Amino acid sequence: MAATIDNSNAVQATKRKHLGIPEAVFVEDVDSFLKQPGNETADAALRKLDEQYQKYKYMELNLSQKKLRLKSQIPQIIQTLEILRHMQKKKETTAPMQTHFMLADNVYCKASVPPTDKVCLWLGANVMLEYDIDEAQALLEKNLSTASRNLETLEDDLDFLRDQFTTTEVNMARVYNWDVKRRSKENVLKLADKS
Repeated sequence: MAATIDNSNAVQATKRKHLGIPEAVFVEDVDSFLKQPGNETADAALRKLDEQYQKYKYMELNLSQKKLRLKSQIPQIIQTLEILRHMQKKKETTAPMQTHFMLADNVYCKASVPPTDKVCLWLGANVMLEYDIDEAQALLEKNLSTASRNLETLEDDLDFLRDQFTTTEVNMARVYNWDVKRRSKENVLKLADKS
């Protein structure tokens, strides 16, 4: 009994994990599949499967874009955290910190930054807020862990999506092959009737 409950919990966790991505059901019996509503002919079933396949492609495109955005965001967060740690070490000294900052692409300017316990962070959407160094570090560490978790989830979702591609492609091939066999049988019967 406990094993059944554990299995059902695992299935529910998997469904929750890939929420929003419909699972492609493997077509074992093409005859019974074509008797379902909306699958009156092989062409209609193939159109339906192709539509499902195109939806998966669209989802893959969106998830891939999110993955690229996260992959570029994580190094920026790490770099900002390193800068904050360096500033935290230098805030006890009285000597200004010498650095370069970017004015434009590949254009940098030399700067002298006095010791400070405040930093400004870009939050996005043209919003910048001032934080204490400790608060900024805590916020960035939280953002880094969230971004890393989201990246892992996206990679899992992309793997799940690839499985759905494969299942849908196999289903399309099975329905197509079934239709080819059906047509060849009809042609043999027509030739036998003419003889």
